[in-house]
Amino acid sequence: MTRAGEPKPPGSRPAERGPNLLGDLARAGLPRYLLMPGDPERVSLMARQWSKAREHPLPRGFRAATGQFNGVALASLASGMGAPSLELMLTEAVQAGAETIIRVGTTGSLHAHIENGHLIVNEAAVRLDGTTDFYARPEYPAAASYEVTLALVEACERLSVPYHVGIAATTSSFFVGQGRMASGFRGRGGADVVAEMREAGVLNFEMEGSALFVLARLLGVRAGMVTSVIGNRVSGEWADRGGTERACRVAAEAVTILAEWDRLKEASSARSYFPSLGRGPRVSEADERRTRG
Repeated sequence: MTRAGEPKPPGSRPAERGPNLLGDLARAGLPRYLLMPGDPERVSLMARQWSKAREHPLPRGFRAATGQFNGVALASLASGMGAPSLELMLTEAVQAGAETIIRVGTTGSLHAHIENGHLIVNEAAVRLDGTTDFYARPEYPAAASYEVTLALVEACERLSVPYHVGIAATTSSFFVGQGRMASGFRGRGGADVVAEMREAGVLNFEMEGSALFVLARLLGVRAGMVTSVIGNRVSGEWADRGGTERACRVAAEAVTILAEWDRLKEASSARSYFPSLGRGPRVSEADERRTRG
């Protein structure tokens, strides 16, 4: 035990900074574009779709990968399951240089027409995650970056995959919090949460999105989310149907799109991306009137 005033052992760090699970990756720095699946196995799937890919085993079963996709440097980092785990990995990733984070997850659909294997691009999320209550009042919205959302939509269109756009419900519970029975126990609210979310037009249940959206806003980075439907709460079907692989490819394609948009913004000194950016000089209404005479 180190007494007050004594030198700290080599390799020690302030407890307030956390465990530094990224290790050498944190010291080397992450690329600005980061994909964040929950499952470490999905990191390996992503790496197989990239070029110059290298995987990085991390403590506690976490995993990361670095590489390139269409010439753009990017990384992948498993967040684990649930908002508390994502909070830890996201904070370390931002400290290591990540500026745009795309969650690539799996999800449960609340509607029959959103079938297993379809993708959902979530533009916002209902905050039932628990973690973000420590960061912002309940009324604070959990909203994705519009640039990342738009890039994910364009990527889905480019790759001709079935997709839907809308709001998710992020819960801190897989069973009772999503209206399931937990070994015969229904819990407070029970199945009512499914009917409530469906009536409000919520598309899907998942467990990390709202934490990503809120923390990204507060930390000053961009975030978006694409999830593949592996469970349909109407049909009762549990199946991947190739959706996870498609979601990984869509996220990488979205990084390619965002990188091009970021170059256009830098070249034109634009603060944000808009659809006509890069189509030639912008002409104001006053300039147009002067031109007409």
